[in-house]
Amino acid sequence: MQEDHPNLVDLAIGATTAAPKPTPKPTPEPVPEPTQKPTQAPIPEPAPKPTQAPIPEPAPITPTMETMPSMETLLKQAELAAQEHHDAWLRAKADGENIRKRAQSDVENARKFAVESFAGELLAVKDSLEAALKTENAAAENLRNGVELTLRQLVSVFQKFNIVEVDPAGEKFDPHKHQAISMVASDAAPNTVVTVLQKGYTLNDRVLRPALVMVAKPNDA
Repeated sequence: MQEDHPNLVDLAIGATTAAPKPTPKPTPEPVPEPTQKPTQAPIPEPAPKPTQAPIPEPAPITPTMETMPSMETLLKQAELAAQEHHDAWLRAKADGENIRKRAQSDVENARKFAVESFAGELLAVKDSLEAALKTENAAAENLRNGVELTLRQLVSVFQKFNIVEVDPAGEKFDPHKHQAISMVASDAAPNTVVTVLQKGYTLNDRVLRPALVMVAKPNDA
């Protein structure tokens, strides 16, 4: 008996009929494009700071080693200084000696020739006196005139050298310029010069010789 075999074509068709239809894929929705962000204003760059001059770095201090001079060098320096001081002392001593000798010579010359000009002026007075003595048989009047002339010459010499005559008659007694040898009774005021025995003289207000005088004593003496 012939078995009934299924037809291969029917099987194929049935398979085709029986296979479920594929489910269609859903269509993806379009993705919206991202909205453009708003543009921001550019931030201004900070102004550049003013450039400062570079501060120079201090030079490095290098310690220096001070070397002490040797004893020989110190000794030579001391000898030179001592020699200079000795020479200066010798020069100062010589200068002082020269000044002392010069001053001594000046004093000697001043003592020797202090009256040189005064002596020269007195020579004329001596000449007048000698001329008067040489006159023979001179009358008393002529002799008197010659003496008066000689006296005037001498007074002129005294005036030239500031030699002043002190004649204190009638003045108050001055012990610095007068020398009283006695006190006498008188109608004049006490301590008044009554009589001048010898005139005095001063040289440049210095007393050469005090006047010898007699002074009136007090009334009750």
